[in-house]
Amino acid sequence: MRAVVCERLSKDFSGTAIRNVALPRPGPGEVLVQVRVAGINFPDLLMCRGGYQLKPPLPFTPGMDFAGTVAAVGPGVTEFGFGDAVAGSARFGSFADFVKVPSGQLRAKPPGLSDTEAAAYQVAYLTAYVALVRRAALQPGETLLVHGASGGTGMAAIGLGKAMGARVIATTGSAAKAAALEAAGADHVLEVGKGFREPVKDLTGGRGTDVVFDPVGGDVFDESVRCIAFDGRLLVIGFTSGRIAAIAANMPLIKGFSVVGVRAGEYGRRFPERGKENLDAIWALAREGKTRMPIHGELPLEDFRTGFAMIERREAVGKVVLTVS
Repeated sequence: MRAVVCERLSKDFSGTAIRNVALPRPGPGEVLVQVRVAGINFPDLLMCRGGYQLKPPLPFTPGMDFAGTVAAVGPGVTEFGFGDAVAGSARFGSFADFVKVPSGQLRAKPPGLSDTEAAAYQVAYLTAYVALVRRAALQPGETLLVHGASGGTGMAAIGLGKAMGARVIATTGSAAKAAALEAAGADHVLEVGKGFREPVKDLTGGRGTDVVFDPVGGDVFDESVRCIAFDGRLLVIGFTSGRIAAIAANMPLIKGFSVVGVRAGEYGRRFPERGKENLDAIWALAREGKTRMPIHGELPLEDFRTGFAMIERREAVGKVVLTVS
């Protein structure tokens, strides 16, 4: 089968290419899925550079989100059968004609979602759900500040925040993306380059924002500290800016806020029952039509580098996906 294979870690992805590899076979509790569409996530880029916390042994196939049909099931799998339309995610491996995953990582594809929409869904919305529901306990009427709002996880945070009854302020580096963020549900859109501390204070009557969803880090994290409310929760999602911010311990003490780390996948592995509940919850929202992921672009598998570049240049508004079969 065809697969995108990272054979050598490299900043420019020159060590990653399309190869023919052996078809995997599902073991006990596993399902083999014929991939129709795979979603690109920022960690895919980082893994191919060796810059992510998960470092698969070389060679490996990147790719997390996917949608497709069941090709085979391993011993003990009863909830899925040949030909079922499914969607889910793997830790890596979905940029290929077929991917093998534990059955618990799959869900039946909601009939209201296309393969493209379903392939763009799980990683982003699982991250948002663990962040906002499990870690921040976001409440109706609270204010949520979403950074990196035009990316996949940012769009998911906007959508889930609105579904939870929050007032959402989104930040972006480009005024051209404002209309798309408003269409996604953001109540207010601010440009990071113009500074957001004072506008956030103005929009909240001087109180500050209750929850910050921050996949950016760096200067954005630093400024967020200055506009978070007392008893606020600053969610550390990632560091797409490239700089891991540091904070003096007196700041959360004096301002009475929490800095909370979010690792959605690890949360599910540490707490399996809650992990299952998380997946059930986000896919229930999708079935009910309460959440949706905008699609920025669809590319053939062979053009994965173009998709990586879209993500890296912050061009994407929503998700970029790869059409596999």
